[in-house]
Amino acid sequence: MFRFEHPSYLYLFFLLPAFFALFLYAVYIKKRNLKRFGDRKVTRVLMPDASLKKQYLKFGLLLAALALFILVIAGPQFGSKMETVKKQGIEVIICLDVSNSMLSNDISPSRLDKSKQILSRLIDNLNNDKIGLIVFAGDAYIQLPITSDYVSAKMFLSSINPSMVPVQGTAIGAAINLAIRSFTPDEKTEKTIVLITDGENHEDDAIGATKAAVDKNIHVNVLGVGSAQGGPIPILETNGYQRDNDGNMIITRLNEQMCQDIAIAGKGIYARTDNTNNALKALQKELDKMGKSEVESRIYTSYNEKFQIPAWILLFILVGEFFILDRKNRVLNRVLKGFWTRGS
Repeated sequence: MFRFEHPSYLYLFFLLPAFFALFLYAVYIKKRNLKRFGDRKVTRVLMPDASLKKQYLKFGLLLAALALFILVIAGPQFGSKMETVKKQGIEVIICLDVSNSMLSNDISPSRLDKSKQILSRLIDNLNNDKIGLIVFAGDAYIQLPITSDYVSAKMFLSSINPSMVPVQGTAIGAAINLAIRSFTPDEKTEKTIVLITDGENHEDDAIGATKAAVDKNIHVNVLGVGSAQGGPIPILETNGYQRDNDGNMIITRLNEQMCQDIAIAGKGIYARTDNTNNALKALQKELDKMGKSEVESRIYTSYNEKFQIPAWILLFILVGEFFILDRKNRVLNRVLKGFWTRGS
């Protein structure tokens, strides 16, 4: 397991393009000033030892040194010891609709992106809980088995898109049935399914699957994504929108009634997702009410510092940059010229 002890320092990488832009501007100003003294061929004769290439080389080395310095202070670490620990928490499996209708932007930035934002914040709020992730459209697939590794959960979350599920549709029942089977076997913890969908085009017995979950003491909470007015479905490969066989633009709308029916059957809550954080707050409040019980997790409890390698490379770069002069090295040029002359 790799991690950074101080990941916030990685934001300093955004300074590198700024420094590069400043360097290019400084070179531009220098060239402009030299032009004032005369023709470029004349200034080369007056300054035979000047070397613009070495300036680029020295700056490149300094920029690489700065990048390595940022890595060093961020504290790269590798997990060296994994242990099974027991904590108080719950198990949550997210069933995320990734059908094409979730690309609609009737809520900003789109239904799918809004869902991913909510899930990211939900993961940040988890404490000692386990989480799993299932994506579904015409069929359902496990994206992340149930785990307490929140870093991996957010990593998988960022890569989700409709192309992950080859069969389109909205098989809510299949997703719920898969979630039931994906919880930790025999774990005496409270379990819940969080279904995030626009509720359109359900193709199976979603209510029956929800009741089967309740029979196993698993509650189903639903976040409805979209609006009653709806919106067109973008086609990712083009700038157009999906149309029916008659050429009419397809408008997708939130099936709020279906979402509410599933939440009632699942003895959970229903919240409509819009451009506010109300849905997340309602869901978080519901999860906080669940009783915490002992869960086992395998986690890394010891980490080894691995800053030494980039630190040594940083040192060698700085030493090399120190010995590179801004001007041409006449002695070195004579040696190289003599070498090539003898070789020919």
